[in-house]
Amino acid sequence: MKNKYLLLWLEGPLQAWGADSRFGRRDSLDFPTKSGILGLLCCALGAGGEQHELLAEMAQLSHTALAFRKTKEQWDGTQKKRAAEALLRDFHMVGSAYDEKDPWQDLMIPKKGNGERAVKGGTKITYRNYLQDSVFAAVIEIPSAKSEAFAEALIMPHWDLFLGRKCCAPTDIIFRGCYESENDAFLATATIAEEKNLIEAFRVVDGETEGETMTLNDVPVQFGAQKRYKERRVTIILTDDEL
Repeated sequence: MKNKYLLLWLEGPLQAWGADSRFGRRDSLDFPTKSGILGLLCCALGAGGEQHELLAEMAQLSHTALAFRKTKEQWDGTQKKRAAEALLRDFHMVGSAYDEKDPWQDLMIPKKGNGERAVKGGTKITYRNYLQDSVFAAVIEIPSAKSEAFAEALIMPHWDLFLGRKCCAPTDIIFRGCYESENDAFLATATIAEEKNLIEAFRVVDGETEGETMTLNDVPVQFGAQKRYKERRVTIILTDDEL
């Protein structure tokens, strides 16, 4: 059977879509990653663990992200300043203020690989970046046989859905339909954007075409405790003449 296309609307005060960040610094790309969207789908399905079979089935299917911006009428004359402030860096201290004498609190204190306590305590400092007030759409190719299951899960998710990290709650409905073709999904996206007085700024498509190309390590091979990914070539296409 011919594959179908899910349309997801991703809007919220904070979003974070990391592709290669680890340990103390957690960056975010300027658009949703394939790994982040597949993670969101797994949350909706209640699919925990490594999920080798599902991820292998989704790995070769297309994934397009579309980014939107406000129209001129919505800007207040400080567009460049607001764009520069779109990235928020949050400072975290992980593992501080726990009582090591309490067995439960002691579990929260970071330790070395051998289980021993680190010198001068186990507190870790992390820096995490977030996108502020961003709006995206994701058009995802899915197997036709799984379309109903995906749609039902997104309408009534098994676990809460977030936009990259657990502190990034959506402020609008995520699931916006399942379509017979990618073009139908794009037309539906344009309708939503028009209703919200938004303009498409750019889109990120699979493969190499006219535009800025880059390699992302965002195709999940294995979720769970030991995550593994493989690379994907994408092209960023500007669709707004004013950018």
